[in-house]
Amino acid sequence: MVGACSTNPATGDRQFTALMPTSSEAQVGAQEHAKVQATYGNFMTGPIADYVNRVGQKVAANTERKDIQYKFYVIDSPMVNAFALPGGYIYISRGLMTLANSEAELAAVIGHEIGHVTARHAAERMSHGTLVGLGAAVLGAATGSSGVAQAANLGSNLYISSYSRGQENQSDELGVRYVSRAGYNPLAMSEFLRSLDAQSKLEAKEAGKNGTGFSYFSSHPLTAERVQHARAEAAKYSANNTENRAAYLSIINGMTFGDSADQGFARGNSFYHTSLGFAFTVPNGSKITNGTTQVAINHSNGTVILFDTAKANAPDPLTYLNQTWLRNENTSNSEAITINGFRAATGSFSGNVQGRAVTVRLVAIEWKPGEFYRFSMAIPKNVSGAFVDELKKTTYSFRRLSDTEKRSIQPKKLYVLQAPAGATVASMAAKMDVDGNKTENFLVLNGMSANAQVIAGQPYKIVVD
Repeated sequence: MVGACSTNPATGDRQFTALMPTSSEAQVGAQEHAKVQATYGNFMTGPIADYVNRVGQKVAANTERKDIQYKFYVIDSPMVNAFALPGGYIYISRGLMTLANSEAELAAVIGHEIGHVTARHAAERMSHGTLVGLGAAVLGAATGSSGVAQAANLGSNLYISSYSRGQENQSDELGVRYVSRAGYNPLAMSEFLRSLDAQSKLEAKEAGKNGTGFSYFSSHPLTAERVQHARAEAAKYSANNTENRAAYLSIINGMTFGDSADQGFARGNSFYHTSLGFAFTVPNGSKITNGTTQVAINHSNGTVILFDTAKANAPDPLTYLNQTWLRNENTSNSEAITINGFRAATGSFSGNVQGRAVTVRLVAIEWKPGEFYRFSMAIPKNVSGAFVDELKKTTYSFRRLSDTEKRSIQPKKLYVLQAPAGATVASMAAKMDVDGNKTENFLVLNGMSANAQVIAGQPYKIVVD
């Protein structure tokens, strides 16, 4: 046991990491990297990915562990997140890049994730028995957003585990060290965390919570506390004002904001998937949440609709519904229907969701032989007949998009706009096409405080349709 302890060159701490020696980190990382890619799909390529790699390699060159070959990937996801795997696999989400306001802030996030790797936090937690049952992967979430539901949807063999408060703070310290060595402003870490804290509070407020902030996981340190800690750590290093803000904003100018065409995206009460070529509409009062494997629709009256896809060797939708999907339920009321030229089938049965009696309505639509799109509706017993008719309209709204619609209906974009003379926060925020309060979203997106002023000629991020 004593022989299994070693001194970490980055932290100077003695660590027990017997269950994941340094010699196995690359193998573990490679195995889990394949699962990350299977979950999120292809990583982003092109100028943005190349830029992230250049910044990442610049930061990685200043670490204590020269035995690691760092690899950087941009996940095409709107959630604000970053994580790392043993062996130097670092992931940055597109959503995080829209929140960051400079190259220095991006470097700080990367530095934090590298800190988890150099400090060997995954190996330490695994060897102390903190991680059990679901494999060796530990994705160290440095940030948080309402995308936690998407982030958690990683399957049974891959999961995200938050680190301890001490480990998160230690990674912040290492990140500040690395960005300072790389020539960036060491205050960038605290600046990004401050933006993250503001974004978390805004999301909580818009979700109907009290707006006092929340952490990504129960054991994840509150962002407000980390801001103070990171700022104090930055004071230990010589002053450096390098931010590279203009270069960073130029890179992200025109970036997709929110869900992308490859994932499908919501516009009001409609969901469009221009890459696959379909659309459907949901009742007024619904909230559409796009996940990695399904679209969830929650209505204010308690109705829940899940939309997903399935493959099966079935000759028609009714056979699929009865013999595959509903094989363990009473299918006496199932029937074949036609939806905008597609063969389809529907059936229902009584059930319970969280102790509440509901009618479960299932709809299977044959997209192509052996491939079905599906609606699963949990409908409270007390909803009105008029609302049931609205759900029928949802079912029959599923349709194929025309080529013209595929070209014209596009996801929202983030653009960088120079403030004209006389511009104010209110006038710039009015250009934002976002759900919720435009002014608050503009301020958070640009890392501005509530009493900040717009400066003519300076670049600012806005979201447009």
